[in-house]
Amino acid sequence: MKKQENNSELMPLNKYLSNAGVCSRRDAVEFIKLGHVQVNGKAIKEPGHKVSQEDKVHFKGTIVRGERKVYILLNKPIDYITTVEDEEGRRSVIDLLRGGVKERVYPVGRLDRLTTGLLLLTNDGELAQNLSHPSSEVKKVYSIVLDQELKGQDLIDIKNGLTLKDGFIKPDRVYCDSKRNRRHVVIQIHSGKNRIVRRIFKERGYNVLKLDRINYAGIIKKGLPVGRWRVLKKDEVIALKKAGEIRSV
Repeated sequence: MKKQENNSELMPLNKYLSNAGVCSRRDAVEFIKLGHVQVNGKAIKEPGHKVSQEDKVHFKGTIVRGERKVYILLNKPIDYITTVEDEEGRRSVIDLLRGGVKERVYPVGRLDRLTTGLLLLTNDGELAQNLSHPSSEVKKVYSIVLDQELKGQDLIDIKNGLTLKDGFIKPDRVYCDSKRNRRHVVIQIHSGKNRIVRRIFKERGYNVLKLDRINYAGIIKKGLPVGRWRVLKKDEVIALKKAGEIRSV
C-alpha cells in the first residue's frame, strides 16, 4: 500500500516546476530540454521524468521548493506598477503584500501605473499563463471617467468596433453610467492588448482620466478597500481554472 501511495505522488518534472511557481508547464518543457534543471544532482532533459517531493530539484542552480498554491485578489491603488521588481525603484503591487504573503506570487497580466482596481496574483504558473494568453477571453469590466461627455455617435462607433493600429477591436459591452453624466462610462472587454481601453477612447478623441477595473472573470471587488487584498475563495479558484481550460482548447 505504501508503494502505491508514493507512486501516486509522482508527477512529471515540468508539472513539478509549474506547481512550484517557477514558470508555466509549457515554458518548463523548454527549460528542461535546455538542461537548466537538475534532479538529485543530475541534469534531466526529459520533461516527463517523474519526481516526488523527496527529490531535490534545482532550476538554474537554485533549489526548487514545492509551495502551496495561493490566489490573491488585490484592489490596486493608483501609482503602483504591476511588476515584481523595478529598476527605477517605483512602488510595486508586491509591496502591498509584504508581511502577509510568504509565497512568491506574480501579477496575472498588467494594469498600468495610473489604472486602479482588481488584479490577480498567484504562484500558479500554468493558470497565470492561461489567463494571460493573447487568445484569452476572460471578462474584464472597467469603470471610466472621460475628460468630456461621450457623444452618441462615438458610443455607437465604439460598440460596433474600431480599427486600431494593431487591429480591429470590439467591446463586449459599453454604455454610459445612467446614474451619472456621459463622462462616466462602463466597458466590458476580453482583449488582453496593452492599454486597450485607453486606446479605444483615444481613437475617438477622448482622454481617460480615471480607469478602474471593477470585475475580473466574474469576480468583483465588493467589500475590498483600495490597497487591500484577500485570498480567493475555493469556488472562485475553480471558476478561474475552468475558464483557463476552456480558453486553452
